[in-house]
Amino acid sequence: MGHVLVVESWVGAMSSLLPRAIREAGHRFTFLTRNLHHYLRQGGGDQVHPILTADNVITAETNDLDLLLPQVQRLHEVLRFDGVVTSCDYYLGTVARLAAHLGLPGSRPQAVEYACRKDLARRRMQAAGLPSPRFATAGDWPGTEAAARTLGYPLVLKPVDLCAGMFVRLVADSTELREAFEAIDAFPVNARGQQRSPQVLLEEVLVGPEVSVETVTVNDRTTVLGVTDKSLAGEPWFVETGHMFPAALDAATVTAVSDMAVAALAAVGFDRGVAHTELRLTAAGPRVVEVNPRPAGNQITELVRRATGVDLPMVYAQLALGEQPDIAVTDTGVRSAAISFLLPPRAGTVARIDGTATLATAEDVVDWAVKPAGHLTGDAVSNNAYLGHVMTVDTSGPGARARADALIAGLGVRYADDLAGALA
Repeated sequence: MGHVLVVESWVGAMSSLLPRAIREAGHRFTFLTRNLHHYLRQGGGDQVHPILTADNVITAETNDLDLLLPQVQRLHEVLRFDGVVTSCDYYLGTVARLAAHLGLPGSRPQAVEYACRKDLARRRMQAAGLPSPRFATAGDWPGTEAAARTLGYPLVLKPVDLCAGMFVRLVADSTELREAFEAIDAFPVNARGQQRSPQVLLEEVLVGPEVSVETVTVNDRTTVLGVTDKSLAGEPWFVETGHMFPAALDAATVTAVSDMAVAALAAVGFDRGVAHTELRLTAAGPRVVEVNPRPAGNQITELVRRATGVDLPMVYAQLALGEQPDIAVTDTGVRSAAISFLLPPRAGTVARIDGTATLATAEDVVDWAVKPAGHLTGDAVSNNAYLGHVMTVDTSGPGARARADALIAGLGVRYADDLAGALA
């Protein structure tokens, strides 16, 4: 039985999937966090958040690596860790450095840094000769404005170190660019209290369907498990509205996309772990959007598991422990698995979500959830805005996506102020 140190976590699906995978693989884990209340708030009622079912829950300043390294070293001397992981992007670099410091299996710290920073990843791919969109970086408004004039409009502006599509925006002119830049500039600290880089990334717009490639890398050798299709909400934001695995693509496109993802991982030096690489299928061929050196979010790993039998969170933990995971694809009987997300029509307080009775009785629905009454939602400008999801499977073909989308379309969001107005 191995002992895994889990350093922080997202509070969404992966915060349940990773603990489950560690336990089902026959291992135990200790959870390390700087803010226990962040997770206590997520349990709801009397429920304990899954990440807090750890054998040990320890508080430490996870945002200060200089303090954290010796503290974890002392913990290691007592508790004896066999691996270190996180499900939260903001601590991937920390985990890589902890693993290296303790002499435990893990990705190269520099590779994780390259992959997590969107600007560094772009430069590494450019240096490797991969076809990429034209891009530029800047650290202030004058530099951003000058870079935009050089690149030309329209373009995409994004922070170099945030997740879930936060503040990623398509801009058509200098006015929109200034609005987008100021929004990023007004968010100097991320959701986990870490100081952000002032750098922004400006990119040529990539036109075409978006997909992602799910991979496992062991000792610099990458295996592709498959390609996931992705749908996005309307411009100017890049909010993901659904996914299907495997994507309904021809064999030649799958090969081209897979090869590009593998090349991108090699460009950043990624040598060990699970990765989720996003690309656009442009008229000139596949182009990388970003490299993520961790399992996919938005429950894509569950789609992969249902279609292939491979549990990527479990593989992720096993690699961190130095084990050789079994990633052989098996016939599960599922030909496609999909998830579709419910986005808020507007900001407000949710009174109820209608139409869920259909979800509870549909045989092809394998998972669904919606936000409860009283949930306060903002506008749909990032992947953090979801009000719910529906996951479906199809045992005969690639129909899971259309089915999930249709079920989401059948849900209705009712707001408290609407109901109050009707009763007035």
